[in-house]
Amino acid sequence: MKPLHILHLEDDAMDADLVQREVARLGGDPTWLNVGSAEEFFDALENVQFDAILSDNSVPGIDGLSALQVARQRLPGIPFVFVSGNGDPRWAEHCIEAGATDYVQKGELWRLPSALQRLRDARESARLATLTRARALLVDLVKELSHARSVEVIAGIVRRGARALNRADGATFVLRDGDQCHYVDEDAIGPLWKGSRFPLTSCVSGWAMLNRQAAIIPDIYDDPRVPHDAYRPTFVKSLVMVPIRAEAPIGAIGNYWATAHEPTQDEVELIQALADCTSLAFENVAAYEGLERRVRQRTAELQEVNQELEAFTYSVSHDLRAPLRAVQGYSDLLLTDSRVELQGQTLTFVRNIHRSAQKMHTLIEDMLSLSKIKRAEVRMRPVALDTLAREIIDTLQAGEPDRSVQVDIEPGLMAQGDPGLLRIALQNLLANAWKFTGKRADAAIGVSSAPPDADGRPVYCVSDNGAGFDMAHAQQLFEPFRRLHREADFPGTGVGLAIVHRVIHKHGGHIWVDAARHAGARFYFMLPGPAAKRG
Repeated sequence: MKPLHILHLEDDAMDADLVQREVARLGGDPTWLNVGSAEEFFDALENVQFDAILSDNSVPGIDGLSALQVARQRLPGIPFVFVSGNGDPRWAEHCIEAGATDYVQKGELWRLPSALQRLRDARESARLATLTRARALLVDLVKELSHARSVEVIAGIVRRGARALNRADGATFVLRDGDQCHYVDEDAIGPLWKGSRFPLTSCVSGWAMLNRQAAIIPDIYDDPRVPHDAYRPTFVKSLVMVPIRAEAPIGAIGNYWATAHEPTQDEVELIQALADCTSLAFENVAAYEGLERRVRQRTAELQEVNQELEAFTYSVSHDLRAPLRAVQGYSDLLLTDSRVELQGQTLTFVRNIHRSAQKMHTLIEDMLSLSKIKRAEVRMRPVALDTLAREIIDTLQAGEPDRSVQVDIEPGLMAQGDPGLLRIALQNLLANAWKFTGKRADAAIGVSSAPPDADGRPVYCVSDNGAGFDMAHAQQLFEPFRRLHREADFPGTGVGLAIVHRVIHKHGGHIWVDAARHAGARFYFMLPGPAAKRG
């Protein structure tokens, strides 16, 4: 604990010695300044900071009660103890009523150590209360700094927080600008140096940065590091200045006091903690600005890629379709025109050309569909999934009237979504189920609701008992042009499930699958929004 620093107003040297010897029994090596006149008393109050004042009833030029009033004006709250030869209880009571902390008779000096111990205990309690308040404020400042995204915001937080943290009369926020100190912002009872720049070697903030340590200055006019001419127009009498970042400091934060004040260890540690957090805030801003720069660059690159894809899609849609139609048309003529007789290898070649052209046509249409889904706008409304599913199944059945498939569609099945996009997704899921059950005599397809997810959102399921697949490859299933079966067994482009995936995700939903080889597949998809059953 820091020793008590005591101002003793006493003009009798022997009495002063006795008081000091008695107080020495308290321990803690208190420090003293003994003054014996009004002039010395006023000078001491002006230039030195004390923890307590002991006073006789009077010394040349001032009486004890007047000294008490002056002390209360200049150092509000400082403990003031009368140590007097007057044993009149009524006088002692009068002194206490006037505001004295305690009254000890010179004949009872044995009471003085306990009186000062109470002062010390009170001072420690006050210190802990102040420290608790300051640490709570520091936590709030750290939170604010963690969200700062610019130097201006950091400066505003620091200038306000630095002053409030130590209840100082002023605070300043300084940034290093090459070999100069830029006084960026301030919060004080009077003007300081906001906006000014000084060489690092000619100001206290520069000293703190160059030496990478705090500058603690109880008296600015008794310290060679202080440019006195710059401080004379200001209110500043004492200060502490700490660097922002210990290694390669980038700035400094200062506290100023208008009266003589020796910054405590607590005050220095608090302001240094704020400076350390400010350093982290600068690193966050740099990282954030770098991230924003990379995002802008990436966005520009993606826009360029999208433009290229748009151009490619246009080319596919217009430039490739025309020659492909010609290939398909002429191969159709060769195969259907009775005047042209194709035999042997020639017939095989033309059939291969026709089949490949058809496959290319399907692939182009799927690619265009995938591109359109990406650009499509979602218009949410109630959708009758059971009606959609029945229409799709009827179309598939019409294409293969001889197939027998057991279809189970849950009646009254409703969802929230874009009717057109959900039709496309359901079309691809049911077409897959229809295709992969093609080799089973007991083919079965189902469309139903499933238990809601953990957040209560509706889940739907399209199931089949077809070929299925190995779940080890399930992650690849929704990638464009990925196929888990041979073309010869189950023809297709591998785009359908990628389209389904995009549709569900455009709705803010999620799709997953559960399957096994030769045991069918169950595709589950979640769609946000209420699911209702038609009555």
